[in-house]
Amino acid sequence: MTDQDPQAIGVICAIPDEIAQFGSSFHQEKTSRYGGFDFAEGQLEGKHCILVEAGMGKVNAAVVATILAQQFGCQTLLFSGVAGGLDPDLGVGDVIVGKHLIQHDYGIINNQVTESYHPGHLPIFHPSERLGYHMSEELTARVEQALEGFELPALSAAASGGIARTPKLRFGTILTGDQFINCTATRNRLYNELGGQAVEMEGAAVAQVAERFGLDWLVVRSLSDLAGEESGIDFIKFLHETAAGAAIVLRRLIRIL
Repeated sequence: MTDQDPQAIGVICAIPDEIAQFGSSFHQEKTSRYGGFDFAEGQLEGKHCILVEAGMGKVNAAVVATILAQQFGCQTLLFSGVAGGLDPDLGVGDVIVGKHLIQHDYGIINNQVTESYHPGHLPIFHPSERLGYHMSEELTARVEQALEGFELPALSAAASGGIARTPKLRFGTILTGDQFINCTATRNRLYNELGGQAVEMEGAAVAQVAERFGLDWLVVRSLSDLAGEESGIDFIKFLHETAAGAAIVLRRLIRIL
């Protein structure tokens, strides 16, 4: 067991390109290894943070979130990374702060389509009217105030479709599932049925763990692709530049936690 700091903040990323965005802003003091993951302790924006690369998927995210809660005593869990865009009003590079997170791949399959349901419940057993996880009202108010009037750095013409532009910053619904969405039909269905602005593979699992431990959570995602047939190409092409947007927003928000 480490010496726990009740003010410590857990910062999770899935892949190297996401965690690299914190760069010299993170002043590392020591590293510990648990469950095959390296947990770097140090200072980020003047706060004691534990930074960890979880790998992709809900199970990896849940494992590191649990370790951050139990081993390090973190009271807030943050996730910074990229996602696929679902909302047709958004483009590559835009950033979503998740007020509502849904595990879109948990539920019942009817007519070859998954009807999403709240984890741990099913209509035929332990039914619930609830769907997903909501950021706490108190944290939401602080985050909204901290980001009021905030503008992201311009996105290059290469990443934004030929004309450099300032990325949009939105609050909304982020969907989580253990698939990389490379399908326009699925993208449209997820947007129309669940109202998600973005889809990724870890966030709602972190929220589920945080709720179990009574912790605050915050998920910030920048769009690396638009979850259609070209998403795999766009993801690789724009990953480094787009991942920066989520980290920039998260660094600003860490200051008010």
